[in-house]
Amino acid sequence: MKINRVEKSRIDSVDFENLTFGKIFTDHMFISKHKNGEWSSGEIKPYENISISPSSRALHYGQAIFEGMKCFKSEQDELFLFRPEENFKRFNKSSIRLAIPEIQEDIFFNGLKELLKIDSEWVKKGIGNALYIRPFVFASEPSINASEANEYTFMIICSPSKSYYGDMEISVKIEEKYSRAAKGGVGYAKAAGNYAAAFYPTKLAIEQGFQQIIWTDSNNHNAIEEAGTMNLFFVIGDKLITSPTSDSILDGITRKSIIELAKFHNIDVLEREITIDEILKEYKSGNLKEIFGSGTAVVVLPIKSFGHRDQLYTLSSEKSSVSSFLKEKLNNIQYNISNEFKNWKFKIN
Repeated sequence: MKINRVEKSRIDSVDFENLTFGKIFTDHMFISKHKNGEWSSGEIKPYENISISPSSRALHYGQAIFEGMKCFKSEQDELFLFRPEENFKRFNKSSIRLAIPEIQEDIFFNGLKELLKIDSEWVKKGIGNALYIRPFVFASEPSINASEANEYTFMIICSPSKSYYGDMEISVKIEEKYSRAAKGGVGYAKAAGNYAAAFYPTKLAIEQGFQQIIWTDSNNHNAIEEAGTMNLFFVIGDKLITSPTSDSILDGITRKSIIELAKFHNIDVLEREITIDEILKEYKSGNLKEIFGSGTAVVVLPIKSFGHRDQLYTLSSEKSSVSSFLKEKLNNIQYNISNEFKNWKFKIN
């Protein structure tokens, strides 16, 4: 692998206490090209603008996918990734759905590990601090022929981050007009277009005072699917309930980790369909105790209220919440404080 380092790092110009998510990037990036049926071994070079043709197929047909990962630094200055094998598998699963060639494991991980070693100073210690990692691939072949491309570019860029929403609890709107995904579509893939299509209804919700949307099924708008960049969990009585994954719901790595953690700590978990009707019924009866989201960026995020049609429903604060318990357990694994689930930790040597 070719490595070209920057002459002078930009790190001293960054205020790590006041970061806006996804705005600041580290000194280097990884890039690999797919031509003539194979991926190059790739190179690490200074983070900079790239040049692409105006006819690149990704710009016209949206043939692009990505992943979201995080690197954490322990108090002993060790770097850890959290379950990156799961991200790699999902990356190729998304690629297959969008007719993008799968990338080899050694190219993905060699580029990732070397990039993190070089930019290790950008990973700060302390709960809430992390380096957000964005692997992505797009069709870079210059052609507007409406078919899958023959040339692609795979890249990894990194951005120092703090908690996505800080310590705030958010309010969400249950969406009954627009849909995020449909059965048989690409909802389970991290396709760039999934997020673009969500921006307008989310913008409308924000204008109404919400921070995110709860998406419902495209057929009847009653079955709850996910929320923005998060999978959803509901605490009803003494049970933790989440919708099962499907071809319209993203198989979140944080989601599956929360489920395994909850079961490990003897919390009763159910993966089953949950509807708006049920949520409203359980809210009115007092059985709906918590709603929270999970995802790479947010980790675990409590939802304080939800809007349905013209009504706002506010949840009571739980002194000892399931969400805070699971977030602490998850953070302790990510920052190598806990010895639980050692196989989830991927140390960068």
